[in-house]
Amino acid sequence: MSKKILILTGDMAEAQEVMYPLHRLREEGYTVEIAAPTKKVIQTVIHDFEPGFDTFTEKFGYRVQADLGFNEVDPSVYDGAVIPGGRAPEYIRNDSAFASIVNWFVETNKPLAFECHAALALLPLGHLKGRRCAAFWSLQPDITTAGATFVDEEVVVDGNFVTSRAWIDHPGYMREFIKLLKQQN
Repeated sequence: MSKKILILTGDMAEAQEVMYPLHRLREEGYTVEIAAPTKKVIQTVIHDFEPGFDTFTEKFGYRVQADLGFNEVDPSVYDGAVIPGGRAPEYIRNDSAFASIVNWFVETNKPLAFECHAALALLPLGHLKGRRCAAFWSLQPDITTAGATFVDEEVVVDGNFVTSRAWIDHPGYMREFIKLLKQQN
C-alpha cells in the first residue's frame, strides 16, 4: 500500500514550495493530497528577488486544486505532511482544523516538513520550542522568540521535523523528508 502524504497550504503559498514536493513525492510513488482551508482552486505566488529591492517580490504563480478542506482531513490516514511557505502560513495558522492536524503529526511523531515562512504556522502552537529549525533568514527573530534555535543551512532534521530555508534548498529538503518516510514502519 502506497504511503499517503498531505500538503497543508492555502492561497498565496510559494508556487515552487507546493509544486516541487507534490511532484517529487508522487515521483517517489506516494499518494499526495493537498488540503487548504476549503476545497477550492488556490492561487500560488512566485517569490523572487529583483535588483534594487531589499526583499523579495511577489507575482502570481500557478493555480492548484485543493483536494479537501482542513475540516475534511483525517490525519491518521497520512504518513507525513508538508507545509509550504509563502504567505499562506500567516493565515492558515488561524484555522482550528489546521492546528488539530499539525498537533496530530507532532503528537504521533510522523514526519512533518516545512520550509521558508511555514514556521510561522507552527509558532502559535508552541511546537518549535527546544527545536533546531531552518527558515527564511528574516524569520530568525520569530524562530528564536519561539524558543527554537535558528539554523542557516540547506536542511535541518530535528526528530520528525524537516526544515529548510526556501525553495532553493529543495533537493536536500525532500531527500531528508523521504528518508524519514522510508524509516517508518
